[in-house]
Parts: sequence; C-alpha cells; structure tokens
Amino acid sequence: MRPEGYDGYDGYDYDTHSRLAGPLTEPSGGAYQVEYTSLLAREPHRIRAVLLMTLAPVLTGVLLVYLVWPTHWVEREGGDRWLVWLDLTMLISIGLVELFMVVNVASVAHATMVARDPVPVRPEPGVRVAFLTTYVPGKEPLSMVRATLEGARRITHPGPLDVWLLDEGDDPGARALCAELGVRHFTRHGVPEWNRPAGVHKARTKHGNYNAWIARHGDAYDLFASVDTDHVPLPEFLERMTGYFRDPDIAFVVGPQVYGNYTSPVTKAAESQQFLFHALIQRAGNRYRAPMFVGTNNVVRIAAVRQIGGLYDSITEDMATGFELHRRRNPGTGRHWRSVYTPDVLAVGEGPASWTDFFTQQLRWSRGTYETLFTQYWKAPFTMPPGRLFSYSLMLVYYPMTAVNWFLGILSCVLFLWFGASGTQVAASVWLMLYSDAAALQIGLYLWNRRHNVSPHEPRGSGGLAGMAMSALSAPIYLKSFTEALTRRPSRFVVTPKGDGASPDRLMTFRVHLGWAAVLVTSLAASVVLGHTHAAMRTWAVLATAVSLAPVAVWAVTRWRERRERRALLDHVPEPALAVARTTTPTGGS
Repeated sequence: MRPEGYDGYDGYDYDTHSRLAGPLTEPSGGAYQVEYTSLLAREPHRIRAVLLMTLAPVLTGVLLVYLVWPTHWVEREGGDRWLVWLDLTMLISIGLVELFMVVNVASVAHATMVARDPVPVRPEPGVRVAFLTTYVPGKEPLSMVRATLEGARRITHPGPLDVWLLDEGDDPGARALCAELGVRHFTRHGVPEWNRPAGVHKARTKHGNYNAWIARHGDAYDLFASVDTDHVPLPEFLERMTGYFRDPDIAFVVGPQVYGNYTSPVTKAAESQQFLFHALIQRAGNRYRAPMFVGTNNVVRIAAVRQIGGLYDSITEDMATGFELHRRRNPGTGRHWRSVYTPDVLAVGEGPASWTDFFTQQLRWSRGTYETLFTQYWKAPFTMPPGRLFSYSLMLVYYPMTAVNWFLGILSCVLFLWFGASGTQVAASVWLMLYSDAAALQIGLYLWNRRHNVSPHEPRGSGGLAGMAMSALSAPIYLKSFTEALTRRPSRFVVTPKGDGASPDRLMTFRVHLGWAAVLVTSLAASVVLGHTHAAMRTWAVLATAVSLAPVAVWAVTRWRERRERRALLDHVPEPALAVARTTTPTGGS
C-alpha cells in the first residue's frame, strides 16, 4: 500500500507500518479504558536491554563523579587569581556537561524500560468526525492541498465524516478545488474577531485558524482529525485512531511523523534524527497516559480543547496545547485528561529538503519548548500527576540541555586552549577507559532501541548514524534559539516551504555554524603558539569543529554533485536543442 497523491513513495512498506500496534480488537466488556502492551515484556532478549539500560547511566555517573572528585581539583600555588577563577569555571562546566549527559542517558534508559504500545480497538459507530487541514495561499501549492484532500476523501469511518479545508486567505482556487472534490471550505479571512494580534484567535497562525473553525462549526462534531497540509493520510487513518476515544478520558491521539520526500540528504537525516522521539520517547509517554501532542497528524476531542479555551497561543501550539490538556481534569469523570500515541504510520508528509528549512524547523521547535518551560511549566507541579510531570520534564529539558552543553563544551575548549585553565586533573588512562566504556554503552543502548524504529523509509538494521549526527550539529541552533528566548526576542510562526518551494541554501545559511568553527579554529591555533597542548582538549575542539563544518561540507558536496549531473545531461543534449534553449532563455535568467 502507498499513499496516493505523491510521487516517489513506491518501494516502502506503508501497509505493515500502518499496523505496528497490532490488529484491531473488540473492546472488552464494561467501562472501556485504553490497554497497553510493554515493548520490553515482548522482547525475547530483554536481559541484554536491562543490562544496557542499567550500566549505561551508572557508568556515565561514575565518570561524572571521577571527574569532579575533590582530590582531582586543580590547585595553583602562587598563580594569578584570575586563573584560579578560570579553573573553577572550567570545573563547573565539566561537571554540568557530564551531569546533563547522565540525565540524557537516564532518560533513554527509562524510556526503554517503560515504553509501551496501545492495544487498538474498533471505532465506536456514529461518532461525528471532521477531518481538517489548513491552507496558506502563496506558501503552499494547491497541488499539495489536492493530494491531502484526495487522501482524506478516501478515509473510511463508521459514522458521519466531513472533510474541511481551513483556508487562511479565502483563495478562489482553493474554493474551486473544494467544490470539485466535495470538500467543505472555511475561512476566517476578513473576520476581525478571528484575526487578533495575540491569543487563541491570533492572525496568521495555525492555532488561530483552527480555533476559528471550532468557534464556528465545533458544535456539529465530537472529534476533529487533522494533518498538516503536506501530509497524505492513509484510508485507515480514522479506523486506527478513533477507537481509543471509547475511553471518555482520552483528549487526543497522535501518530508518528515520517517524511515521504525521502530523497535529499537533509530529509533523510532529519527523519532519522526523530527516531528516539517517535520510536521511544512517545511510547514512554504512554506509560503515564501523556504522550506529547504532535500537530502533524492527530485526532482530538473537541470538548477537551474547548475546556482549555482552544488550541494554545504558542509558536508550537501543539506541544503547548497538550501540556495544558494534561494539567486539566475531565469534568465528566473527575480524572485527568489522557492521550494516546500509536506507532502506526497513518499519514506521510514532507520533511525539510534544505538546510535553511531544517534550521528554521529546529529553531521553531526548540523555541516552542523554551516558551513552554518559561510560561507554562511552573503550573505543572500543582496540577499534574507526579509521573506525568516526570515524563514531561524529561522531554522538555532536551533542548536546553543540548544548547547549554554545546556552550559549556566550547567554553571549556577556549579556557584551556587560550589560557591553560584546567578544572580537574585526572589520569588520562583512567579517563579514557571510563569515557570509552560509557560511550560504548550509550551507543549500544541506542542501537538496541533501533529495533523499535517506526520509520518505513530507513533500511532495517540501519544504525541511525545520520540521525545522531543531525542531533549533534543541531546544538548550535538550539543555543541560538535559547539565547533569543532568554533575551525575550520576539518569535513568530513561519510556514515551512513545501513542495518545489524549498528555501535555497547559501553560505550565509550556515553563519551560526561557521561562527563557532571560527572560534574553535582560532583557539586551536592559539594553543600551538601558547603551548597548551592537552590531547583530550584538542581532540574535543577538533570534533566540535568537525560538527560545525559538517553541514557546510554536505551542502558543498551536494551542490557539486548536482552541477556535475547537470553538466552530464547537457553533454547529451543535441546541439539544435541547446540553441533553442539559449534563444528562449529570458533576459537575466539563470
């Protein structure tokens, strides 16, 4: 099976991946609640996993303790006082870097232990569903909207189902497309009360568009299903998602995000980067009945969203909305609202095809996390169950820890390479043994979890190295976003260009990475002149430089290959055809 409407999807097993949670079942008698199966419990070699998820955080913690043990602190006699302060700064930096590493490894180990899948049940007949997707004229091609709407029209559902296009600009072409396909059209264009400067009806935002539709048409439906405009839903989209709403406390159900335009190096690496979140972290959220709300493909109980006043006003409205829902109780049962993550791939979309679009996406996602931490998180200890708060905390600290780790790592390099500062002095052989063993266990845990990958695109047995690399080189972007959040620089929602409208990459696309590379290369050169030659610090500086330059190198190699392919094609074009092409090229064209 393949989603119709996109080219290039052939060859991928969407059929199997749309049923990863198992076959549909009939709900058991009595009051229904969602049931789950543990990933670890059904693993035949789980002793290996238990050893990995125990030893990886323990050995990482041992490395932390060894590095910051008081007898290893640097003591300078008769030295400049400013150098003592630099030593202290470096000691704190090393301690924090290793502490964050312990938290990160412990988070993966915890997710490995508690991850679980829901047991799918058949939908309840007669549930009224509206299938929604949005359209921003000029930002998204109508051909893409057509593919999404045609996919939605093929969805099966045992009850009333209407397909809606939420048109941000009241585009005549969009109206004509809806009339042709038998799709209902909605627009808030020209309605002042639905186009506010801020809030739930904020103009030119996805959440504002959805909230306007809810205000106008929400009473007519029990649930709304939605996908981003670049996602084509499979026919069983509702069949595999809506059955969980038999449980009255389910506020929303979400599925994984996969990229069907699986051709460019950036897109492939971007999907691989999401492995841990969609294959493991979200499944761990099922343990606490609170996986994160993901806006790319989902089904939502309208009454639950209305209870919190609508989709939340945030640059990442999906995560912020889910956070608010998980703090609230269902007035009908008195229990906290719950959510479900299904590993079933039920919609296939487009990922960023250029570095410019990838960096923009990562900036937005990380900035939304920081906003949730700064503006919403403080309310959670008073309103959210402890297990759910713990799960959310582990998810929310990823971006800030990665950002701060990058900064502290560079700071440590600069302090040593320029000034010779050294917060701790340890035996190189012991450090190397502990570090290599801890790293091997962390990678082993990651690779073991790869068997739970939900992507139909990545080859079975692949190690996910591209995803690990993509996570590493995203760190400077997360730091940029973190700095902007701390300084309260305004953020705005940017529609990621779709289809052939991918943003072009230029050298300035990589200005953040090139800036850090300049700092590191200058520091390495200074260390040669100043005689600060510790092998471990130089190695780290070289690795950080490689991370900074990696996206530039991939971009340069990709451009070179594309130009070579174009030249090869031109070499095979007959001379008369080339002459016609030259005479018909517009003035100034390239």
